[in-house]
Amino acid sequence: MGSNPPGCTISIMNYLAILGRQPEISLAELKAQFSDVKKLSPVAAAFVSEKTPNINRLGGVKKLARQLDQSPIDFLKNLPDGKIVLGISDYSDRPSRALVSKESLRLKKNLKNSGRSVRLLLHNSTEVPSATAHHNFLGEKPTHVELIFCNKKWYISLGSQNITAYAKRDQARPARDAKVGMLPPKLAQILINLCGPLPENARLLDPFCGTGVVLQEAALMGYSVYGTDLSERMVNYSEKNLKWLQSTFLKKSKLFMKVEVGDATNHTWSGPIDAVAAEVYLGPPMSQPPVDIKLKTAMEECGTILLGFLKNLSTQIEPNTPVVLGVPAWLRPDGSYKKMNLKAQIESIGFAIQPDSGLLYHRPGQIVAREILILRKK
Repeated sequence: MGSNPPGCTISIMNYLAILGRQPEISLAELKAQFSDVKKLSPVAAAFVSEKTPNINRLGGVKKLARQLDQSPIDFLKNLPDGKIVLGISDYSDRPSRALVSKESLRLKKNLKNSGRSVRLLLHNSTEVPSATAHHNFLGEKPTHVELIFCNKKWYISLGSQNITAYAKRDQARPARDAKVGMLPPKLAQILINLCGPLPENARLLDPFCGTGVVLQEAALMGYSVYGTDLSERMVNYSEKNLKWLQSTFLKKSKLFMKVEVGDATNHTWSGPIDAVAAEVYLGPPMSQPPVDIKLKTAMEECGTILLGFLKNLSTQIEPNTPVVLGVPAWLRPDGSYKKMNLKAQIESIGFAIQPDSGLLYHRPGQIVAREILILRKK
């Protein structure tokens, strides 16, 4: 965090993140973006920030909250006029359904005694489901509130993952192709965020842009985007999708957006390049764990493309440039995943492998997972 101007005091706030389906990936994303990140429970982490974090920029976080500096009832009594919609969740090490129920009823009774109208969101668990929180605008409207308890501290929700917006960005794009694989917008955000804090209007390169999901999410974060792909059809898809994005979400934006045909193993990109985030070629589609010979062929093909790309890229970016990649890992019959394990080759090309590299992003039973590589040009 930078130094403050003379005479200027910046308030550093304490925040809470409710981690997503794969908590270690969520935690890595937070560590790349914020200071003093500490895991408090299997599903929650605390961090500090000078600026209010935006959940719409964090693909691996289900909910965001800030620590309360007063009691929950005092906070609720000071809300603007209007009916209060209230939900309570416990994300402690040992969450308690009894605590949630007791506090919900106690707060509702106290508010009604003071003349406030309350609608309590009751549920049969220790937490308000993210979808319920989102559809009830908890943390998004002044009187729609989710109080979060975690290890003896209270937090007030700043909002939940906007599943409606994710679905629109994913499904309403004019050019989609299920045959080449569908990169989830959440994963695209994670890859971008793992690059670390980037300057405003930084130029982000995706050399395997496909239909443009990484470019789309980077543009929504305020970055200039530059994409290339070996397939002219994919480049056309990306161009169509970026035009749709601009007309739908970024009407006043003047961000740099460029897409062109190029083989990542030999293409010359126009600079400067501030960061690279991409899903690299994942090999042929598979409906079941591959037999050994098929796995060996896929690993060799994907490894050759990855190393060829990194060798080409290394001559075109400045030292310390972040490079975050999703590369394939294959499901084996015993339930484990086989990674390419190219650490020595990657380091010999001129890249340092960063902490948290090697995490796997996947759904249960998914045949081809994404191993996340976090690199820096030496």
